Amino acid sequence: MDFIISIFGVPLGYVMWGCYSLVKNYGIALILFTLVTKLILFPFSLKNQKGMIKMARMQPKLTELQKKYGNNKQKLNEEMMKLYDREGYNPMSGCLPLLLQFPILFGVIDVVYKPLTHILRFSNEIVTSATQIAQNVLGTAFNVSSPQISIINAVTQNPGAFSEIGSDFVSKVQGFDLTFLGINLGATPSSDLWSVLLIVPILSGVTALIMSLVTMKTSVTSQQAGGGSKIMMIILPLFSLYFTFIVPTGVGIYWVFSNVFAIAQSLILYKLYNPKQIAEQMALEEEQAKERERQERIAARRAAKEGDEEAKKKALSQKEINKERLALARKLDAEKYGEEYDELDDKDLL
Repeated sequence: MDFIISIFGVPLGYVMWGCYSLVKNYGIALILFTLVTKLILFPFSLKNQKGMIKMARMQPKLTELQKKYGNNKQKLNEEMMKLYDREGYNPMSGCLPLLLQFPILFGVIDVVYKPLTHILRFSNEIVTSATQIAQNVLGTAFNVSSPQISIINAVTQNPGAFSEIGSDFVSKVQGFDLTFLGINLGATPSSDLWSVLLIVPILSGVTALIMSLVTMKTSVTSQQAGGGSKIMMIILPLFSLYFTFIVPTGVGIYWVFSNVFAIAQSLILYKLYNPKQIAEQMALEEEQAKERERQERIAARRAAKEGDEEAKKKALSQKEINKERLALARKLDAEKYGEEYDELDDKDLL
């Protein structure tokens, strides 16, 4: 597990180091780091939002399928998969942003637990030597789960004990401040049940609850989930509260601001890409296009009866008409949202 966390911690450590080098404040650097990770994930969130538009467009068809095959789950699933394939929708795409959060979270834990490695950029040899000295200085107070934070505490308590490593090491560690707004970001809230550190887990739970409410309002899939979505609305805040209670407060700060940025992102994307409104507008445009085609074909058939060869060519078969309609709908969708457009073949009409 430590190896996996370290894998994600190395690249994110460089991001955190860049943020800290820019602002020279650990707390602000953590907030900036959180914003950067959200920006990295933004393209996936945008793709997910566009996927919800497709889901909103398909909803009437899904409802019809459920009425038709409600008693045959296997057939219902088969028809739903066919519909997803025709519409170019991946039902698992909405899980990707959530899954990507976990490796980033592992990396954040590694970054917060190892500030000497990721922020002050000391070598493994120096950290190992400092660990041995800190164990002698702190004794039983040395925390094996967060040794680098213990080293910082030991240098603060007895800087002379680290003289053999060098004055540069001591001065850099002494200049590194783990506090932010009076809160020690290296401490764990569970270590003191009545400390100011409890503010962070509480904020984590509250922001997670708000994020759940916003998600229920803005997500088409959450609205369809019904009871399952309400259960998640309870579980997520409780998980956030517990998780940020047992990890260093720095991780909790990341979690809180990650929730805050996620709330803002959801509201902005909902404002710019409202799935229900856009789906309704696209459906209206599609119906208008169908009506124009219908009128054109009526006129073409009338002219065909009078011997107009060009008009006869316009009087297409029903299969060709369906193909043109589906092609037009996909093309409009692709142009509107900057996605790739694939030409249809006959299997798309089956």
